Amino acid sequence: MVSAGFADPVLSAQATFRAVLDATARPASVQPLGASILPPPPFSIGAAALALTLCDHDTTVWLDADLRASERVTEWLRFHCGCTVVDAPHEAAFAFVSAALALPRLEEFALGTPDYPDRSTTVVVQVESFRSGTSLVLTGPGIPGRRTLRAAPLPDDMPARLAANRGRFPCGIDLLLVTANEVAALPRSVRIVREDN
Repeated sequence: MVSAGFADPVLSAQATFRAVLDATARPASVQPLGASILPPPPFSIGAAALALTLCDHDTTVWLDADLRASERVTEWLRFHCGCTVVDAPHEAAFAFVSAALALPRLEEFALGTPDYPDRSTTVVVQVESFRSGTSLVLTGPGIPGRRTLRAAPLPDDMPARLAANRGRFPCGIDLLLVTANEVAALPRSVRIVREDN
């Protein structure tokens, strides 16, 4: 049996979409999510809320190995979103990564082209906390001066990955980090100033 999605699909999707917009407009800021759903593990509540909001029958979705291994997750996505689950990261409009430390190399995803930079993958990465882990000090559009984001867990080479992603601008991927109830965006426009351990 497929577990339920949003109890109030319209209001919940609107609230989640506003949180994603606010996070994207203010990169590295942490925005609250108020979703009340019970997705099948290892899909987190926050990541599942983003899927319900951002994905539909026209959307191609890639799942990491842990998510893909769960037939309940793929059934849940197909039932509630109608999306197509693809085998290759570069074929996806959205990718969902449940194991942040196993995040694939960003260049494995669709990076867009100079003429169509929007044809890139948005990668949703599940993290456990925005209150621990390495502090990333960032600057860029939407960031007044500098802003610090803490997130755990993240790969040790995350700063280098973000710097390389910024070097591809206007191409590159956009990242959404998500816990059960919060979201933060790291779009391709952010610059790493430094990292503090």
